[in-house]
Amino acid sequence: MTKWEYVTVPLLVHATKQILDNWGEDGWELVAVVPGPSAEQLVAYLKRPKEGQ
Repeated sequence: MTKWEYVTVPLLVHATKQILDNWGEDGWELVAVVPGPSAEQLVAYLKRPKEGQ
């Protein structure tokens, strides 16, 4: 069974693609994006398989 690790990442509206591409290069998969604390910020939830399984 796969075990996952998770991370939450603040996204700036003007740099969303760049931020997600950077995390994706490290093996993180986007799970969800939700509104953040301000109108110009979103929060991304990402996951990736835990290493060393």
